[in-house]
Amino acid sequence: MTLRRATPADAPALAALETTLFGVDAWSESAVLAELEGPGRHALAAVEDDEVVGYAVTMRSADVADLQRIAVRPDRQRRGVARRLLDEILDHARAEGANRMLLEVSASNAAALAFYAAADFVEIDRRRRYYRDGTDAVVMRRSLGSACCGRRG
Repeated sequence: MTLRRATPADAPALAALETTLFGVDAWSESAVLAELEGPGRHALAAVEDDEVVGYAVTMRSADVADLQRIAVRPDRQRRGVARRLLDEILDHARAEGANRMLLEVSASNAAALAFYAAADFVEIDRRRRYYRDGTDAVVMRRSLGSACCGRRG
């Protein structure tokens, strides 16, 4: 698997993954394009055999990076793809001057909550009924300072 910068040519593949993974909260192809081309955005694609199997998008403003999306094709989940994407976007955000990363994740997504907790994200807030299906969003934060948790990061 290789990681590379996501480009507008990836928008159809990313939008298809969105539909598969996020249902009613999926980004449309035009929304994906807006994320890829928006100011302060950094987007990566994970590619295997010339196919996009995952992606991550961040948006940075001053010293804060927001993880807009991280997603992996269902048949490639639990194989380290998301962790490689996350590690790369954390490194990029740090290199660009961010000192923390924020994200929102569905309170009903136990696997994602565990994934982020294992990557040193901590819950800082909840947004009630944030998603279209009525579930809450858990707002999480991770420091990007070198002193975090005795690990890289």
